[in-house]
Amino acid sequence: MQYELTREYLDEIRDLIAENNTAFIEDVIQLHPADIAEILDELDNDEAKFIYAHLNHDLQGDVLMELEDDVRQRFVESFNLDQLASQLENLDSDDAVDILGEMPIDKQLEVISKMDSSNASELVDLLNYDEDTAGGLMQTEFIRAKLEWPINRCVIELRRQAEEVDKVHTIYVVDNDDNLVGTLSLRALLVASPKSLVKDVYKDKNMVYVYTNEEAEEVARIMDKYDLVSIPVLNLQKKLVGRITIDDIVDVIREEADKDFQMASGISENVEYNASIWRMSRARLPWLMIGLMGGVLGSQVIGNFETQIGKIPSLAFFIPLVAAMGGNVGVQSSAIVVQSIANGTNQFSSIFARVKREAGLGLLNGLICGTFIFLITWLLQDIRLGISVSIALFIVIVFAAIFGTLIPLALHRYKVDPAVATGPFITTLNDVVGLFIYFAVGMLVFGL
Repeated sequence: MQYELTREYLDEIRDLIAENNTAFIEDVIQLHPADIAEILDELDNDEAKFIYAHLNHDLQGDVLMELEDDVRQRFVESFNLDQLASQLENLDSDDAVDILGEMPIDKQLEVISKMDSSNASELVDLLNYDEDTAGGLMQTEFIRAKLEWPINRCVIELRRQAEEVDKVHTIYVVDNDDNLVGTLSLRALLVASPKSLVKDVYKDKNMVYVYTNEEAEEVARIMDKYDLVSIPVLNLQKKLVGRITIDDIVDVIREEADKDFQMASGISENVEYNASIWRMSRARLPWLMIGLMGGVLGSQVIGNFETQIGKIPSLAFFIPLVAAMGGNVGVQSSAIVVQSIANGTNQFSSIFARVKREAGLGLLNGLICGTFIFLITWLLQDIRLGISVSIALFIVIVFAAIFGTLIPLALHRYKVDPAVATGPFITTLNDVVGLFIYFAVGMLVFGL
């Protein structure tokens, strides 16, 4: 049954910790590391450390990586150098280097000096890679087999290697120079004759791999395309140096989705809910200022038509409608384009083809919405106002659809994240242009 954390259980744990009673620990260690981490996330630092100290070393490592970033950082800062070195040695290399990478350089060096030399050298190598590349994501623990090994020797060697690897997804086959030449499935290993050689049963076709300098987003795209649970990583000399597993890629996908969602909402940098007020303000203010300037421009457009509005006051009734529809249509179009760019779909379609498609959709939606608003306005006001609003709304919807398609495509072409186009930027611009179109059409229809 799935575990569910309750406030009553948390209060009970706090009371037992206050009494220095460890009776509940036996129940806690039976939980999944993610569930234990969820408990620790809700406790203060001293209470969380009380539980953490009673976990075995392997479980501590698993729980540490499941903690929320800020909680894990507090934990790490509370360890002395020996404790921290011991904790990192219990982690997979990719997780250990993630924690090390968050420390100042001087502390990194102090911690590394306390570690076993072989573990330390691996982490030093990994620290040289950018965290947003395959090298920064990979772990150096993986299972490999040599081409010339007999199957019976291969089994013995793999048992020895498996002591350092928590999850065996794939066996990588290498030559004597550690160049990746193929993969060996567990099924092929089990059914092969003990005297057969690895080179007789391994698979060398359709190999999928990445290089250490490959961007994390591209790694995620490749693994998604080929439905991989792990992918080998080669250095620039084409030697096998590590692997990336699906759990790390899920984190990349989630972080990228969070970043794009925040950017589309007008937040210029990735922030957590519990970030400082200053940091959250700094992330939100740029787009708020753009919206503010857009509002000023919109008010100037309205001001330029003040005399005409005074003669036809009913024109003012539909200002919010026109502005909102233009913004909504623009955001819809840009969101679809950004999604297709992120997924790599329609990548060979020309800009003209995409714009043509969205323009056709804008024409259809504009015709339906324009007809609907004409009927309502005609019944409630007068026919000229209905004609003005419906024509203006039709033009605004078509324009917004085209504009919402062009902007993210142009940004993508010039290597700018197109997600910036889906938020206040397009909404504000469409508001201003939509108001101008609305009043221009109104003046023509009423002959002002």
